[in-house]
Amino acid sequence: MAIDAATVRRVAHLARIKTPEDRLEHLAQELNGILAWIEQLDEVDIEGVEPMTSNVSQPLRLRDDVVTDGGNVAAVLSNAPKAADGFFVVPKVVE
Repeated sequence: MAIDAATVRRVAHLARIKTPEDRLEHLAQELNGILAWIEQLDEVDIEGVEPMTSNVSQPLRLRDDVVTDGGNVAAVLSNAPKAADGFFVVPKVVE
């Protein structure tokens, strides 16, 4: 897939990136170089290679899924700018 200056102009517009006209051709060449490098990665034989998320195998530390009452309601509501009847008071957003 080859990228030309028109494609770079369109992508820059969609990404809201201001790009001078004299740089479009240079950016197209750079992007084509990146795509060529990515195509080289397709040539690598990965048959039998397991996907990996980390280079160190560690089990996730999980906590028990326990329903609580939320702790101390008074302490939680003390952080709120406004509270009434045990709830946070927020501004009305729908008329």
